[in-house]
Amino acid sequence: MEQRGRPTWIERWRCIVYAVALVMFWSEASAQIRYSISEEVKEGSVVGNIAKDAGIDKVTLKERKYRIVGSSKEPLFHLNQDDGVLYVSRKVDREEICERSIDCVINLKTVLENPLEIHYVTIEVVDVNDHSPVFPEKEKRLEIFESTIPGARFQLQPARDPDGSQFSVHQYKLSHSDHFRLEIKDRDEGKMPFLVLQKQLDREAAREQKLLLTAIDGGRPPKSGTTQILIEVLDVNDNAPVFTEDVYSAMLNENAAPGTLVIQVNATDLDEGANGKIVYSFGKEVEIKLQKLFYIDSTTGEIKVTGEIDYEENKRYEIDIRASDEGTIPLSTDKSVIIKVIDLNDNPPEIEVTSFSKSVPEDCRIGTTVALISVNDLDSGPNGKVSCFIPEDVPFAISPSLQDNMYAIVTNSLLDREERYFYELTVVAKDAGVPSLLSEKTITVAISDVNDNRPQFSVSPYIFYITENNDLGAQLFSVKASDCDDSDNARISYHVYRDNSEGSMALFLNINSESGDVTALKTFDFETLKTFQFQVVASDSGTPSLSNNVTVNVFILDQNDNAPVILYPLSSNGSAQGVEEIPRNVNAGHLVTKVRAYDADIGYNGWLLFSLQEVTDHSLFALDRYTGQIRTLRSFTETDEAEHKLVILVKDNGNVSLSATATVIVKLVEPKEAFAASDVKSAAKDDEDSNVIFYLIITLGAVSVLFLVSITVLIAMQCSKSTDYTSKYLPETNYNGTLCNSIQYRSGEKRYMLVGPRMSIGSTIVPGSHANTLVLPDRRRTSEEVRKGLF
Repeated sequence: MEQRGRPTWIERWRCIVYAVALVMFWSEASAQIRYSISEEVKEGSVVGNIAKDAGIDKVTLKERKYRIVGSSKEPLFHLNQDDGVLYVSRKVDREEICERSIDCVINLKTVLENPLEIHYVTIEVVDVNDHSPVFPEKEKRLEIFESTIPGARFQLQPARDPDGSQFSVHQYKLSHSDHFRLEIKDRDEGKMPFLVLQKQLDREAAREQKLLLTAIDGGRPPKSGTTQILIEVLDVNDNAPVFTEDVYSAMLNENAAPGTLVIQVNATDLDEGANGKIVYSFGKEVEIKLQKLFYIDSTTGEIKVTGEIDYEENKRYEIDIRASDEGTIPLSTDKSVIIKVIDLNDNPPEIEVTSFSKSVPEDCRIGTTVALISVNDLDSGPNGKVSCFIPEDVPFAISPSLQDNMYAIVTNSLLDREERYFYELTVVAKDAGVPSLLSEKTITVAISDVNDNRPQFSVSPYIFYITENNDLGAQLFSVKASDCDDSDNARISYHVYRDNSEGSMALFLNINSESGDVTALKTFDFETLKTFQFQVVASDSGTPSLSNNVTVNVFILDQNDNAPVILYPLSSNGSAQGVEEIPRNVNAGHLVTKVRAYDADIGYNGWLLFSLQEVTDHSLFALDRYTGQIRTLRSFTETDEAEHKLVILVKDNGNVSLSATATVIVKLVEPKEAFAASDVKSAAKDDEDSNVIFYLIITLGAVSVLFLVSITVLIAMQCSKSTDYTSKYLPETNYNGTLCNSIQYRSGEKRYMLVGPRMSIGSTIVPGSHANTLVLPDRRRTSEEVRKGLF
């Protein structure tokens, strides 16, 4: 491609004239017009209509001359003066006009004369990929020593493409080679190819190698150019490397990150080529340990950190460095490098327990030593100065010892095992470095038990209900106590307190010392004893032993263990027989007699019912099942027999009913005989009534004595205990043809009644009471009113 020479003197003169003309006619009208064309357009192609774009009509063009001024000898463009159209006058070559400029612009100036009017026209020439990349040389020769180590780089001449940046050289390709690879770097002047040795050459195997380098531009389709690279392998060596410094020393912070540059050594060699190329390495006597801590770049001589640098392990390192050339017989020189390590605060304090009491009694004095600890920090100066403390709110503190870095953990307040039986103490050691480091150690301290708590019963007082006729040795109930202490101090044994007083039920009770199960040594009889009280003592196994006692109130529940007793007719061995004489002329409903019976049980067990088990004539007599009254159903007739036999069955309402029978002989007599026998019968009846009264007196007397004893005991309990617990028996006798007992009593906030045949509306049966105990609605009076009612 031809290049334009310097401007001639004529062109320079024209520029001066145009500049003067521009100054002279500055006030004249002017216009700036811009066109764009592609290079390589055909001759005669229209660029644009300047006259039209400048606003000049055809009449003006005819009257005034319109032309291009300042054009070269071979103008690229031609202006038609008749219509003002601008044409291409010859082939436009962008690379010829603008060489390697990024923007290729042609500036024209047109003049319309008389008067003078100047128009400026700018024409942009757009690049076309019309050139292929071209290397400066068709063949490039390289000489490389066979001792050259892999990684050596060799710069190659880049290819040139006259086209613009879009169509300039975009990439290079290298033919296949086992020893070389291509590396491209971007620079201001374009892409620069480098040949990199990736496998060491062997001159004996091959004296030279031929490679083909191809440059490819960015066109579509792309265009390319090639050059051949001829590589010749060389060798020799005669000068040893020389270090530029007599002494190499450096300062290095400990814990420096891998890759940190420590120092760079430098050596020179007067030889050329491979014989003058320096390779750096560690000396042969350098320990493997140092080679793991540091790394030296064989090319640059940079020494970098690869391992962990610890000031506490080594404060100073001295390393032998060797510089060798790459001659056939390499020469080398050794030099020592001294590295001093700067201490950093990288070691937290270490805490060691030298003496430790795993448990401390809860009654120990304040200031008791629990453990001895030692604290150590491997750092120096302020980085190794340590303070020690316990951050938690615990009854322990750390006290300094007389020896340096020794501390004692002591109690600083009273301990209570029942509140907390162990502590996990966190001991913190903190150094004075910036930033400071700390470490923690956890110590578990157990609090050993001291017998300082008495056994506590779960309920006080206890109330139990048991049935009469219990089996000897069978468990009646159980009491339970607990102790907040531990081990033997919490191991509880039970025993019944025996005061050896006359009539004490404690003499007839036994308790399991371990479980608290209470058994009886006798069988209880409700008809003889209805309630009793005793005390149980719970003692721990500590030294000295501590104990506590509880009052146990026992209520005996009735069982159906008594059969009915016939009071009239007079009975013997559970059977009775009586004779009644009535006039034959009595009317229906006449009371013949009344069977009287008694049952020592209470409630349903003592509720008696009467029934006719045997009768000679069912149409004559009727028996009231509740009162035992025998009445006539109709009047007697002449045909009725004179004597009738009635067998009466009396039974209670227990779960297993018990019964007795009575026989009544009814004799029908004439009215006169009835009057004669009335005196005899009245006397017999007096005897019978006296017998009944005798039995009633005995029964009521026994009940009254038991009642008074119970009231006395319960009043004593009420005086000795709080008013929250009261127990009073209130006797009530229900006799409606039978002797059936009904007893009321209180326990705490509830009122109970052992009932007979009739129950109060709204009462409920107590579970486990064999259906003879009711919970009555609370209509109780004050304690003072109860006492007044009792006495």
